[in-house]
Amino acid sequence: MRLSHIDRIRAIAVLCMVEVHTAAIIPPKGMSVGDPAAFVAAAFGGMAAPLFVMISGWGIYMSASRRMGDGLTGAQDWASWMVPRVALLASCQILVNLLLNADRGGRFEVITPGVLTLLAIATILTPVIIRLGMEIRIGLTLVLISSPLILGDASGLGWTWWDRVASDGISEWVSRLLWNGTYPAFPWMFYILLGTLVYDLSDSRTTRDRIIAIGLISTAFTFLISEREGIPWALTEGDAVLTFFPASTSFLVVSGTIALLVHRIMEGSESSGGEPWGGDSLSFLEPLGRITLTVYVLHFAVLGVVAYAMQGEPRLELIPAFAVTIGHTLVWIPLAKAQQEFIPEISLEGLLRKMNQSLR
Repeated sequence: MRLSHIDRIRAIAVLCMVEVHTAAIIPPKGMSVGDPAAFVAAAFGGMAAPLFVMISGWGIYMSASRRMGDGLTGAQDWASWMVPRVALLASCQILVNLLLNADRGGRFEVITPGVLTLLAIATILTPVIIRLGMEIRIGLTLVLISSPLILGDASGLGWTWWDRVASDGISEWVSRLLWNGTYPAFPWMFYILLGTLVYDLSDSRTTRDRIIAIGLISTAFTFLISEREGIPWALTEGDAVLTFFPASTSFLVVSGTIALLVHRIMEGSESSGGEPWGGDSLSFLEPLGRITLTVYVLHFAVLGVVAYAMQGEPRLELIPAFAVTIGHTLVWIPLAKAQQEFIPEISLEGLLRKMNQSLR
């Protein structure tokens, strides 16, 4: 049985990702990174990817846990579970890169590793992760939180976006995949492990609430550090307490806390047999939450066309750019509802189900 709050969280995460990607392709004229509207857009983006990866980690771990419970733990059993997922995620990553390719005004090189290759790595590692006790996974999350400090310049401090998405040869591609790309395994596997802990602590609300409280206190300290040092609290990249490229230790703590808080709020009392937060009033998000991979790929198809058409064109004014961004974000809600009603099996998720069935 699907949990409503999980589908709603998935929907919120992918909507936020659509919003920030659209805003990046259609930035309003005259807006700088210091403008409040730019900060709000970046904040949605900063929340979206960690939430998306955490809840994906929850889903991968849940699927693997069910297989363990059914006794499907042989090498062939894991291969039949793993291969379709990894193949689909890797193929979708290449497709996304082609749809929004740098040669046509986009942002990616053809083989740029991204969030989908991160999920592929998580899938490959899950047969190992599923056998690790909670104490070990907690220890690994602390190591991953510290990894930006350990990596230092190797994480690409001071790099531009184009440095981060380009790779010349297999060794550079591996480094982009593992420690200095857009969503490298170090430290982004932190959110995957966080998702596994959320799954295992589903019946321990008090423990989760304590973790959130510690995270909120730590978040308050990051504001104090920003004020004391006289540097921005958060920037996409550059000199700030929280940075997305590369993900800083403070960013991991703050965004992980926000992801846990969003999950805790949206969960309501559903895990104990009640209703998710908002009851039926937020059920309109659930169809979208069932096809987040499909929407993630398709919205890049739209943005690829827009990026190509916008080459050499002046930026839109604030109001038109805002309207296009919000419109493109929200339109996926009714489209997902229509898809679930009329063609529910025509999706990347449906394709994965068929691939799994063919290997049984």
